[in-house]
Amino acid sequence: MEKIKVLSAPDVAIYADAEVGEGPVFDRRTGRFLWLDIARGIVFENQLASGMQTQIDLDTCIGAVAPRAVQNGFAAAASDGFGLIVDGTLTVVDPVLPEVHRRMNDGKVDSHGRMWAGSMHTELQPGAGALHRWDGRERSTIVATGFTLPNGLGWNADDTVMYFVDSRAHSLLAAPYRADEGEVGGFRTIATIDSGLPDGLAVDVDGFVWVAVWGGGEVRRYDCDGRFVATVPMPVSQPSSCAFGDDGTLYITSARSGLSDGDLSDQPLAGSVFALATGTSGVPVAPFAA
Repeated sequence: MEKIKVLSAPDVAIYADAEVGEGPVFDRRTGRFLWLDIARGIVFENQLASGMQTQIDLDTCIGAVAPRAVQNGFAAAASDGFGLIVDGTLTVVDPVLPEVHRRMNDGKVDSHGRMWAGSMHTELQPGAGALHRWDGRERSTIVATGFTLPNGLGWNADDTVMYFVDSRAHSLLAAPYRADEGEVGGFRTIATIDSGLPDGLAVDVDGFVWVAVWGGGEVRRYDCDGRFVATVPMPVSQPSSCAFGDDGTLYITSARSGLSDGDLSDQPLAGSVFALATGTSGVPVAPFAA
């Protein structure tokens, strides 16, 4: 068996106390780093060089946001479906999830500017989750079903494979992808992660997938066939998601939700954002086209 490479521990990029830090993405319009506190409904915008931070407070759960290509504001995957955040206000444009027991979770924009997000049952009913695609012009489409806790997603550099996580199944999935049509084939499990719950992910240009492992205290790197090749030891037990900066730095969000007072004493950095130099670069994440 090939030896797993242990990478250096990351540095702290943003000291924070997020209940559930998630959704990291860079806004190419401003150079700012965006991330969320899902539980508190907050969108953070950080100027990493200066340390300046602003925030948008929303009164609903937000699973993911994405900068828009031309228009002001952001696209969002929210409790009720897909929407737009403009001037600090969320308007749900596509209320595809009217049921109070369902909400959107993690999401990301593909190379053609379409937003993809997973929906889930708030009580984690097995098989009740789905994967949705929204272009901002028409109603969203459900493209796959049967998940329990759909989470991180991304695409390889060739735009021929889509990666996706079902956290409760402990599974990193992959499927053939047709970028022009925005069509995804059948998902298959390429890796099972039992050390915790696989959560958000980022894909690098060398064909590797970086997966934050909630409860496992690590970020794992897998090759395109699902072989576990490297681990990043984290100073917190609940890393939640990750995204690449232009210089190849991997930014990793974390959470403090569910941790006891004793846990938090041992993990004073829980809820912060971390930064790791990787020696590679990420597959670019496009802005939302509409």
